[in-house]
Amino acid sequence: MTATDRPREAEGRFVPETWAEAEARYERLGPTAQTVVRETAKAMSFGREEYDRRVTSEVVATARRALFADALAVRTADRSAFDGWREEYAHEVHVAGSDAVGRVAWHASPPAEAAVAATFENEPEAAADTVRRMAFNRLYRERLAGDRV
Repeated sequence: MTATDRPREAEGRFVPETWAEAEARYERLGPTAQTVVRETAKAMSFGREEYDRRVTSEVVATARRALFADALAVRTADRSAFDGWREEYAHEVHVAGSDAVGRVAWHASPPAEAAVAATFENEPEAAADTVRRMAFNRLYRERLAGDRV
């Protein structure tokens, strides 16, 4: 196994160990999401009326979900390293993509007792972004945001 084939975790990323940890982080992201949306609207030169009309609670909630998902840790490795990890992992794993593809990105959630993965050949960062969105929507969204996709 070469250095590029070993599973690696994106640095500085978040893996909540408990639901309480995930919920606390999600809660803390509310004001950040409001600031991001407000500053983005300002940069787009929204007037007060347009801001009030277009910046809804759903827009802020979307920003909050994206901020949470963007921080999630994702591992990438070749197929054989992923298969070895998966054999040892005791919980459900949802895989998007083809078994014929040589590389895999994944996120395992301790509180959800599940994982999601996506196969890729190139573009590991794009695959990691896909896994982060999948992880939020499949593993965290219902518990944290109170809604389902």
